Amino acid sequence: NINFTNVCYVGCRFCAFAQREVDPEAYTLTLDEVADRAEAAWAEGASEVCMQGGIHPDLPGSFYLDLLDAVKARVPGIHVHAFSPMEILNGATKMGVSFREFLTACKEHGLGTIPGTAAEILDDDVRWLLTKGKLPADTWEEVVRTAHDVGLRSSSTIMFGHVDAPPHWVGHLRRLARIQQDTGGFTEFVPLPFIHRNAPIYLAGHARPGPSFDESVRMHAVARVLLDGVIHNVQVSWVKLGVEASSEILRSGANDFGGTLMEETISRMAGAGWGIRMAPEQFDDAIRAIGRTPAVRTTTYDRIETKAAS
Repeated sequence: NINFTNVCYVGCRFCAFAQREVDPEAYTLTLDEVADRAEAAWAEGASEVCMQGGIHPDLPGSFYLDLLDAVKARVPGIHVHAFSPMEILNGATKMGVSFREFLTACKEHGLGTIPGTAAEILDDDVRWLLTKGKLPADTWEEVVRTAHDVGLRSSSTIMFGHVDAPPHWVGHLRRLARIQQDTGGFTEFVPLPFIHRNAPIYLAGHARPGPSFDESVRMHAVARVLLDGVIHNVQVSWVKLGVEASSEILRSGANDFGGTLMEETISRMAGAGWGIRMAPEQFDDAIRAIGRTPAVRTTTYDRIETKAAS
């Protein structure tokens, strides 16, 4: 998971990752540095590279295409899962083209799928409190529907446990279900617990300290019920919840443990303390401990037969 820049001026109130250009911890990776990391991941057995970054005011929209070119030139066989709907809005706007034109160009340059992040809660009242109006829910949906229409599938997400309430969860899930019924483009649904420790909105006293474990269980269970027959895969985020809690949630509606990662910055900066790398053998052990059989999958949920998964 390569976060290629942390320079961002959008000002999301839940984000502890963003830096201004003058901040001492600000960084922007070069194209070669991104390609180096993708190549190193491929050498260790990774099948996918995920790329997301801040909305850097000085990077042109074509930078997204340059990133794709750099990675695919170095590692032609790797699957590139990249660019949130907010980044797609940014790239299209800077290039002066439509979402469709931008997404088509990305696909031609090697993009395989997109992350359905920047969803937060698909309710504009909640979004205003979290993001001060960044990317209205209708625009998020337009980007995702367009991606699906040009042949780019996506994940879907929710971030919960801050200023939201269960009715917001239900509205969010129903909206995702409607999109999926129309497009069939979502590969999975990933609930993302709000990590509060370094989040400005929490430090200002305006948000809850993330969901309780019981709330996380309920979120995954409700998702399984409301998305039944529509979005088949519900992923638990071990990076945000830890292995023990994630294993329990596999009994409560989730059927996917997520990936090995190797590198991740955004959750770590927010205060997540469960690490950024887990070996396949650790996944096997955790899954078998609850009486389930592990399987290795691709980004789009095709099963990969391996000795460890047999």
